[in-house]
Amino acid sequence: MTDPTLDYFINLGQIQEDDASHIQWSHATNSKHKVVAALNGPCHMIEADILMRGNEPKEPIMAHPPMRDSDITLQEWLEKVKKQNNKGIKLDFKSLEAVVPSLALLEKVSGDWGAPMWLNADILPGPQGTTTPLEAQAFLDAVGSGASPVVLSLGWTTGWSAETDNPGYSWAMVRQMEEVCRGLRHPVTFPVRAALLAQSFDQMKWLLQQSDSILL
Repeated sequence: MTDPTLDYFINLGQIQEDDASHIQWSHATNSKHKVVAALNGPCHMIEADILMRGNEPKEPIMAHPPMRDSDITLQEWLEKVKKQNNKGIKLDFKSLEAVVPSLALLEKVSGDWGAPMWLNADILPGPQGTTTPLEAQAFLDAVGSGASPVVLSLGWTTGWSAETDNPGYSWAMVRQMEEVCRGLRHPVTFPVRAALLAQSFDQMKWLLQQSDSILL
């Protein structure tokens, strides 16, 4: 499968080579200040984290645990990014509770949004992962019901310790991911911890070869 995200930026003339490593990212763009900086900067894709506000009013906000509040809601964030309309987005869901109301907001703005949209969640336990993953089927049922063309970014919870031998992604982990992804109609990509790739090369190579819907 060709990469629709890379094709989008090539067609805009923002990237000249058929190489996704040229895509620039703004990560953890979870505040008004960071959104403005990303929109005015050279990045192609803007990534941000979503969870439900810890107090009233309960609504999706841009924040990463352990934070439970933010100076910007998802609705405000989407409105700001859409005005520029040439930046792609990656929304990283940190709670299952935030998924359905967030997708409802996304549907409202996605009709004439031509830029790439990625929906990310850690849905399976991975090497040394200590946080609880989002329930895989519940997340996929929610995002699969939407009409918007999106890329699903599906990962594992992981951990890493300096100066120790860190286990990579096991065969059981990648086979479980393949089973979960089997039959999905959206393109899929896998966010993996770079420090664990060397010891997981054969497993990841196998996983990428299992479907034409997987973006290399």
